[in-house]
Amino acid sequence: MPDIPRKGVAALDVWGIARQLVVLVYELAQSLPEFERYGLTTQLRRSSISVVANLAEGYGRVHRGEYRHHVSIARGSIFELETLLLVTSDLGYRTEAELEHVLAEVRRVGKMLTKLGAALEKP
Repeated sequence: MPDIPRKGVAALDVWGIARQLVVLVYELAQSLPEFERYGLTTQLRRSSISVVANLAEGYGRVHRGEYRHHVSIARGSIFELETLLLVTSDLGYRTEAELEHVLAEVRRVGKMLTKLGAALEKP
């Protein structure tokens, strides 16, 4: 098996924090207007789940390149999630101040994913 970073911030910490983020996003999504159930609410939930699911799948892959690919997908999903949260504010469902805690966690996970991706680039 290749030497894939599997401990510390590089893998387990980001996965755990991303799981906590899913809970925050679900709580927020539940409070959105009912008519957004199949629109913004669904997209918020799916993008948050995509982050942890891709981290888990990549972690379980044998080859470093596959792991790196899934981390890249997770990173794309975290950017999608950030955008959807900003749209939630743009639509007047929540203020950015009300979303600040969730946005801070999104940005934290994003930085961790960037670092993990960079670590996976190294031979």
